[in-house]
Amino acid sequence: MPEEAVRLGIIGVGQIGKRHIESYQKIEGADIVAIADIDAAHAAAVSERFGIETVYSDFRELLEREDIHAVDVCVHNNLHRPVTVAALEAGKHVYCEKPMAGTLADAAAMWETAQRCERKLSIQLGTLFAMETLAAKRLIEEGKLGRLYHARSYGFRRRGRPFVDGYGTKSFVKREVAAGGALYDMGVYHIAQLLYLLGLPEPKRITGRIYQECPMDSKRREESGFDVEELGCGLVFFEGGLTLDVLESWAIHMSPFEGSFIAGSEGGVRLSPLSYHTYCADMVVDGAFDLKEASYRWHQLDSTQSAYDSPQHHWIGALRGQVPLEPTAETALLTMLVSEGVYLSHQLGREVTADEVREKSQSTALDLP
Repeated sequence: MPEEAVRLGIIGVGQIGKRHIESYQKIEGADIVAIADIDAAHAAAVSERFGIETVYSDFRELLEREDIHAVDVCVHNNLHRPVTVAALEAGKHVYCEKPMAGTLADAAAMWETAQRCERKLSIQLGTLFAMETLAAKRLIEEGKLGRLYHARSYGFRRRGRPFVDGYGTKSFVKREVAAGGALYDMGVYHIAQLLYLLGLPEPKRITGRIYQECPMDSKRREESGFDVEELGCGLVFFEGGLTLDVLESWAIHMSPFEGSFIAGSEGGVRLSPLSYHTYCADMVVDGAFDLKEASYRWHQLDSTQSAYDSPQHHWIGALRGQVPLEPTAETALLTMLVSEGVYLSHQLGREVTADEVREKSQSTALDLP
């Protein structure tokens, strides 16, 4: 796509959709021309709030517009596949909220449709564009970690389950809509960050468990039908001996976890905050980074650096031909394989192979309204 402004349509303008609109309205070259939401009254209110002229209650009408280049899909997880596939087949490039879909089978269908239709597909993975990730990627590419052999994906909330703990909606905690809990809500960000930095390695075997053990408000439990995990953990074995352990918590009786890291033969990094650990002159070294200074310098020296300021900045930059599109969809697809592998391992009570996960994955996509 040339340097002209990207004309966007937003499908779904709930909590996440409004956040995406706010982000796009701060990005040069992004022009939101229409929104669609099944709740017509809510969509009209969002339209007035953000000054967006055209509103549809049926997203299919939005897709019929030839002047819309790309759409942003912000519907519930189990609607990602049908809406995204419809948009791709209508000739639109698609940016979709995480997780990629409700199951690996649905995510794979989205990816395959994008390839068949020769359209761009990107998934909202904010951690891939965090300064910690951009800096860690440079360290890895320059060989500062040596051979990577183990990584840890950690996410912590002490008591932060959607709806039942006082924020968010019940749609986050119902399998029928959300498809999963802590692993699909926040674990996606942390697992994807590690897989991206590890170079998207090929999984061989996965073992894991999920839990729902902590007490919750009885009225909220009954009203929500809470039937997803509040804690997920797993261990992934990749080709070449690399391993990744996962622990993602919405609720746990524990103080904060130490955080995600990558260990290599020459050094290691913790990701939040970013720190570097190695030996130098037979001495242990623990180093910190001035990421604010680094960001300033990189923006001054590289005119394309602003295209990595956020997932939306990158999406618009890629559509305008300013930078190549980062493999967010490929990363999200691999993240789905790991997450569903944990679920399948729990269900079967044993370790599973990556091929088993692919073979047993079934669509949970909902019918379109």
